[in-house]
This record gives sequence, C-alpha cells and structure tokens, in this order.
Amino acid sequence: MPVHPVDPDSYIAIGENIHTTRVLLRKGKRIDVEDESEVIKYETVDGLIRSLPIPETVKSTQDYDEGRVKHVKLALAAAMEGSGKEADLGLDYLRSLAVDQERAGATFLDINVDEYSLNIGKQQDAMKWLVTAVQEMSNLPISIDSSDVEVIRAGLEACRKKSVRPLLNSASLERLDALDLALTHEAELVVTAAGESGMPAGTSERVTNASRMIDAALVKGFSLSNIHVDPLVFPISVDGEFGLHCLNAIRELRAKYGPEMHITGGMSNVSFGIPGRKIVNDAFVNLAVAAGADGGIIDPVLSPPGEIFKMDRDSLGYRLAEDMLLGKDEHCKKYILAWRKGEMKK
Repeated sequence: MPVHPVDPDSYIAIGENIHTTRVLLRKGKRIDVEDESEVIKYETVDGLIRSLPIPETVKSTQDYDEGRVKHVKLALAAAMEGSGKEADLGLDYLRSLAVDQERAGATFLDINVDEYSLNIGKQQDAMKWLVTAVQEMSNLPISIDSSDVEVIRAGLEACRKKSVRPLLNSASLERLDALDLALTHEAELVVTAAGESGMPAGTSERVTNASRMIDAALVKGFSLSNIHVDPLVFPISVDGEFGLHCLNAIRELRAKYGPEMHITGGMSNVSFGIPGRKIVNDAFVNLAVAAGADGGIIDPVLSPPGEIFKMDRDSLGYRLAEDMLLGKDEHCKKYILAWRKGEMKK
C-alpha cells in the first residue's frame, strides 16, 4: 500500500450528518424510554445529556414500524414547526450535529432536506430555514445538497456569509443548469459522473461523463481548484467490481486533470448491505486517497480523517475489507464469515 499522500488537516471532509435521510435504529443505544415515552438521547455542545422526544407523527410512519427513526428530520420538524421546549430541543439537537462535525474536523457541512417532505415548496422552505440556522451555529461553509435544483437554489440564496464560499452538491450532465446557479452564487461545485439519463456502468463511463462536466465547468469560468469531482461510489454488495470502477476512475481523472482539482465522493455508499460498515468505509477512504482523492462525503464524527489514516492496515479486519473492496473476495464471503465469527478485530 502506498504511503498516504494527504495530510489529515488538508483532507476535504464534507460532513454528511445534517441529512433528513439519516436514521437511528429503535433498538440502538441512542433511543431510550422515559416516562413510558421513547426519546432520542444526545449530548449537547456543552457536554450535557438531553432527550429529544419521538412524537406520535413519527410513530405512525413505515420507517418507525420497520425499526428506524429519521432523527434529523424529526429534529428539524420540531425546531422549525414546533414551539416552546419542543422547538428549543429540536434546535439544540441540530446544533449538536453541526458543532460535533466542526470539532471533528469537517471542512463543509452538507445539508440535505429531500426527505423532509414530498412537496418541493416545503423542501425549499426547510432548506432556507436550516441553512440560515446552521450558519448561526458554525463558521464552516455550507454544502447545499439536493436532488432538485430549485431546492439547491433556495439553500444558496440563504447563504449569507460572504467570507466563505458555499458548495453546490451537485451538478451533472442531466442538470447542467446547476453550473450557472453555482456561478451566480459564487459557489464551489461538485460535479458527478452521472450520465444524461442514468448512472455510469464502469470506469470508462465515469471518466467520460465526469470529464464532460469538468470541461463544461472550465468553459463557464470555474477554476480547477473550485471543482470537486464525485466519480460515484456504488455498493460492492451488489457487484464486487464497483469499488474498482470508482478507484480506477479516480486514478484516471487525477492523471488527466492534475493536482489542483478536488476528488470526493459518498464514501459510505460502498458498504451498503454489508455488516461492520465502519471498517469498510474507512478502508475505502484510504484506498480512494491512495488512488488520488483528496476528500470525501463522510461522517467525520464516526470516522475522523486523522483516525482513518492511522488505521492498522496489517490487521485481519482491514486486510479482509481491502480485499473485498478490490474485488478479491467473491460475493464478500471471506469478510462476512470473519465478521460472523467475531474475527474482525484481529
């Protein structure tokens, strides 16, 4: 394995924890019962332990029935739509998410409200409210993330701190208008390897699609230093070659465009459907950086970059995770067997 080429302090960690998609398991340690009611336990920025109640509206959802609680969505609804103590707790919970990521070394705070509502207007309102609130909680620049350009526009319009540039996440061949939106708001830009009508099938399609986006951004006037390329990370539980497709695309894009451009990606996507996800995600971050990435969309609290880069790469768990990510463990059999036997810490 090559020596790690990125210093932890220069790694561009786009903190993914303020997403309405984020879930807690009802059987997990964070959810407890107080006075016969379920609550989410959390630590405030001052180190106090508090409880955020789980309302009846959440208990009537399919996610709840299946054992999951969308805690960021819950806190946002409490803070934005509630009153009194409920609103205070919701806001305090969101503050803890922002500050914890800042303390852990995040570079940007990524905000996504896509699952707050099915109504685009309500998503826009939620994005404006949340961006405004988070800017009062942290000095870090905001990354505006959505599947809808109009929701991104609402977030960028709410960015008021002119001293730091926001990040638009993301532009692709299927929404080239996002390039002009980023220019208008003087935002840095994430471009993805998505095609005009679907996801890339392998390395070559990733490189081709991403290159078209990079070149289009350069024509618009973006500098390479303000472009972050997401080659798209897919789950290796679906196809054992997906990790290699992404890593090879990173190598080719770095070689093609040089050191000034940034390469990122949703690193945790690689481990969907696999047990013991943290070691898999962290190993993939190391592999991605060795291939040429200088950042990632990660949970910096669970996996601070400094800790990732210091992992024991000779441990059994790391070696099994790496082999799996590099397509050397067919159907992830060796890794999953070792996990079931409790051997992953060896």
